[in-house]
Amino acid sequence: MKNNKRGMGSLLSLSPLVVFLGLFFGLSVAVGDFYRVPLAPLFIAASVYAVAIMRGVPVGERIATFSRGAGSEGLMLMIWIFVMAGSFAATAKAMGSVDATVELTMAVLPPRLLLPGFFVAACFISIAVGTSVGTIVALVPIAAGTAEATGIALPLMTASVVGGAFFGDNLSFISDTTVVSTRTQGCRLSDKFRVNIRIVLPAAVATLILYIVLGHSGTVAPEVGELRPLLVLPYVAVLALAVAGVDVLLVLVVGNILTGAIGLLCGSYNIDQWLHSASDGIAGMAELMLISMLAGGMLEVIRKMGGIDYLINRLMRIVRGRRGAEAAIALLVSLTNVFTANNTVAILSVGEMARAIAEKFGVDARKSASLLDTFSCLVQGVLPYGAQLLMAGGLSGLNPVEIVPYLYYPLLMGLCAIAAIWLRLPKMTRNTA
Repeated sequence: MKNNKRGMGSLLSLSPLVVFLGLFFGLSVAVGDFYRVPLAPLFIAASVYAVAIMRGVPVGERIATFSRGAGSEGLMLMIWIFVMAGSFAATAKAMGSVDATVELTMAVLPPRLLLPGFFVAACFISIAVGTSVGTIVALVPIAAGTAEATGIALPLMTASVVGGAFFGDNLSFISDTTVVSTRTQGCRLSDKFRVNIRIVLPAAVATLILYIVLGHSGTVAPEVGELRPLLVLPYVAVLALAVAGVDVLLVLVVGNILTGAIGLLCGSYNIDQWLHSASDGIAGMAELMLISMLAGGMLEVIRKMGGIDYLINRLMRIVRGRRGAEAAIALLVSLTNVFTANNTVAILSVGEMARAIAEKFGVDARKSASLLDTFSCLVQGVLPYGAQLLMAGGLSGLNPVEIVPYLYYPLLMGLCAIAAIWLRLPKMTRNTA
């Protein structure tokens, strides 16, 4: 009886996310549109429920647990990135930097290659910088402006950048997910890369072909105005600093300084207008910051109540054989990512358990590291309340849910990873490193 009660208690600890998802789907069906339901009120309701169901803990301590999650160090860093990104996006747009960059992009690329061009650019930049967030911050405003000028669907264009950003996040040697997955599984970065690229490259190629086909139709060839290279400088600087490996927050600080200096120099605005533009940009990110904090607090309550541990223990009971072990590792990190909304944290949370499963059932360390990284990026890449989609939605003016149906690369990447498990690919000798 004790075990059943403990199990039910752990199962109950997962229910706040079920409440959130139930409210979202239920209300979306009721209004007949999955894009019209705002996320913040739903997270408030689910968060109140999460705090309410914590058993045997004083109310003050429940609220303190929620607050620790909502104000965690990693989350607050993301909030500051939201603040600086909102300010940069708004001031760059106000000074004409977005329009100038779009004009330059259209002058370089023919209209039919704009969509695949942004996908490829996001792939290479994210591999270089090792961060999907930094890539999204740098490219989404330009992609959104290009979509408006050419008639390409805005969610489709935004999704092409997000997909490319996760391609690099998954493979980059300096990505947090790559470093953590290889360290927890005990394999080298280069070995994991060679295995991982063989799993996801077919998905990237298929996505590129799809974007070439989609970009060939329905694209208006716009008139390119006068090129204004000085106004493009803030975006060039942001991209160059990001590729050089500078921290994304510092990159955005430099970007904000440049938009202010160049805008004032060119007469695009005065100091008062510059500050108001920055303020409007920050205010536009307010809902995203609130959603992030609410999600962080709710997920910390779930973790505190044992929800993640419950998932891990349940999965360990059903693993059978090497294929089952690989599937368990994939499911373990995927479910944990759903409850943490952070792919690096998800890998850290289950990395040692995944290694134990891999060693017990003879799964190559390179394969287990690749599965951890790939499935965490898959889930993070389609979570409407994940930092990347929240950022992309905020910078493009879209509800993050609107972007999800167009995320072809993460979904194809997931299909390739599932095929790699089922078909036991790629073929390789046993890794003893």
